[in-house]
Amino acid sequence: MVNHPDRIVVWPGYFDIKTSRRAGRRVSKDRAIAEPTLDGLAFAARAAGIKKMKREEKTCHPSRPHVKEGRLWIAIADAQKATGAESKEGILQAIGSAWKDQHHDAKAVEKAAKIAGPKAGDKRGRSQRKASFKGAKGRKPSERRKRRK
Repeated sequence: MVNHPDRIVVWPGYFDIKTSRRAGRRVSKDRAIAEPTLDGLAFAARAAGIKKMKREEKTCHPSRPHVKEGRLWIAIADAQKATGAESKEGILQAIGSAWKDQHHDAKAVEKAAKIAGPKAGDKRGRSQRKASFKGAKGRKPSERRKRRK
């Protein structure tokens, strides 16, 4: 790996909630998410206020050679100014909180859309919804067949 004293490397595996601290997670579980991706990491870093970054896709972490997760190079000066952190750990914590907030907001929007149901012009979604409620009259399928005869 090339030495860049003005940049730090951030791997998506640092934020994986399923990974233990010993296996490579660098943030606490309340700032980690399930199945982190390089795109999500870049959006979270942008949300944390970091502007100078470079993405490298299909790159393996040295301790995880079987996973091509990619990495994000971040300018140290820009990250420290944007997050107010002094160290790499502080920068990672700031990115983790921004990512967790984004993940939580996306889940809330998805849940609200699911509760609202299909839109008025969505015939396919409405027909699928109606089909799922046809059998929900409290009867078993065998009882419905008997009744038809």
